[in-house]
Amino acid sequence: MAAAAAPGRPFWPRPATVYHSAAAGRRWRTERVRKRGTMSDIRHSLLRRDALSAAKEVLYHLDIYFSSQLQNVPLPIVDKGPVELLEEFLFQIPKERGSQPKRMNSLQELQLLEIMCNYFQEQSKDSVRQIIFSSLFSPQGNKADDSRMALLGKLVSMAVAVCRVPVLECAASWLQRTPAVYCVRLAQALVDDYCSLVPGSVQTLKQIFSASPRFCCQFITSVTMLYDMSSDELIPPPDLLEMVVSWIFEDPRLILITFLNTPIAASLPIGFLELTPLSSLIRWCVKAPLAYKRRKPLLSNGHLNGKLAKDSSASEKDCHPLYSKLHLSVLQVLMMLQGHLTEKNLYGRLGLVPFEHVVSLVEEMSRLADELNPPKETELALDRLAQALQVAMASGALLCTREDLRTVCSRLPHNNLLQLVISGPVQQQAHAALHPGFYPPIHTPPLGYPTHPAHPAMPAHPALPAHPVQTFIPGVPFPYRPIR
Repeated sequence: MAAAAAPGRPFWPRPATVYHSAAAGRRWRTERVRKRGTMSDIRHSLLRRDALSAAKEVLYHLDIYFSSQLQNVPLPIVDKGPVELLEEFLFQIPKERGSQPKRMNSLQELQLLEIMCNYFQEQSKDSVRQIIFSSLFSPQGNKADDSRMALLGKLVSMAVAVCRVPVLECAASWLQRTPAVYCVRLAQALVDDYCSLVPGSVQTLKQIFSASPRFCCQFITSVTMLYDMSSDELIPPPDLLEMVVSWIFEDPRLILITFLNTPIAASLPIGFLELTPLSSLIRWCVKAPLAYKRRKPLLSNGHLNGKLAKDSSASEKDCHPLYSKLHLSVLQVLMMLQGHLTEKNLYGRLGLVPFEHVVSLVEEMSRLADELNPPKETELALDRLAQALQVAMASGALLCTREDLRTVCSRLPHNNLLQLVISGPVQQQAHAALHPGFYPPIHTPPLGYPTHPAHPAMPAHPALPAHPVQTFIPGVPFPYRPIR
C-alpha cells in the first residue's frame, strides 16, 4: 500500500537515481528528452480534434505510457507532461494564456464518463488502473482542481449507479491517500446525488455495501467527518443516517477494513482521513440528543411553522432508534479492537480514538448543555459518552489516564455513569458471593463532592497506572447495556 502523499504531489515515492556509469546517466537524460518530445507531438495531434475525441485520445495515450513504465519499475513516476495533457484536454484548462478552451456539452460529458467507466472496468491490471486514476484525480494545487473534483464526483456517482466495482476500488484508494479536504468534497457530491436530489435513490447507493466494502468504509469515514453536527445544516440527512447504520449494524467490522488492511506506523499523517470513523461515529451518537434538540424548523421570516415543526418532530423520533443501534455497533467494534491492536503490535502505541477528539467533543457537549439545558437529552448524551469512554479505554483504543478524563470532564454536568467511569474500578479480592462480571464499588468520591475518611476496614485505593497503559483491570469484563 502506498504511503499518503502531500497535497499536489504524486503518491508514488520517487526512486533514488543511481547511475553506475556516465553512459547510463546520458541514456536516462536522452530518454527524458524523448518523452518530452513525444508528449509535444501528442498535444499537437490532439489540438486538431474535437473536445470529446481529444479526451478519449488522452486516455488511450496514458494507458500506453503507464503500461510501458510499469514493465520497468513497480511504482512509476507521474511526470509533468501527462498531467498537463490531462488538464488541457480532459479538464479543459487552456495551456496558453488567452486561448479559448474546448468545452464539452452535457451529452459529450456523459459519453466521456461512460468511456471512463468502461475503461476502468475493462483494464485487467489493477496497477495500471490505480496509476491512471491517480494521474487523473490527484489534486495538484492549481486551478484545474475544481474541474478535477467535479469530474471525479460525476464519475464515482455513475460508478455507483451502474455498479462499476473497479472504479469504486480506485476511489477507495484515492480517499485513503488524498487530503481530507478533498475527500469530504467527494462525499458531499455523492450525498447530494443520492440523498437529496431524487427521493428514494439512496437505495442504489446502499447496494454497493456488498460490491465494494472498502469504498463503503472510506465513504463512512468521509461523511462522518463532513457531518459533524456543529450546526443544523451539518446534521446527517435521515436517508444517509439510515444507510450508514444499516451497513454497520449488519457487519460492524466494516469500519475496520482500512485499519486491518493498511501497514500502519504509530504516528499517522496529519490532514488525511482517520484510519477508522470511530471518533466521528462516537460524536454522532453522543451529540445526537442535544443536536436534534437544538434544531428548529423556521420559515424565512423567522417564525416557527406548525407543519414543519410536526414533520421535524416525527423525523427526530425516527432517527433516535437509529442512533441507539449505531451506539451498540460502535461499542461492539471497540470491544474487537484489543485483539487487532495486539496482533499489529500497536496496543498502547496507537490510539484509534484520539484523546484530542474526546476533548473537542466534551467542549461541544458542555456548550450545548449550557445553551439548551435539557435534562433528559443531556443525561442520554452523557450516558453514551461514559459507555464509549469506558469501552475505548478498556480495549486500548483511547490512550489516556483517568486523571486526564477527570480534568476534561469536570466541565460537564454531573452524571452517575460518567463519574463511575472517570473514577475507575477498585481491585478487590475475589468474593464468593460476587459473580465474575461484577463491577466493584467506587471509593474515589465524584468530582465536586466532599471527601470522607475511609472506613478502617476498607482497603486503600491502589495507585493509578501511568499512560499509555490502559487504566482498567485487564480481563475484567464491563457488563454494559447500550443506552436506548
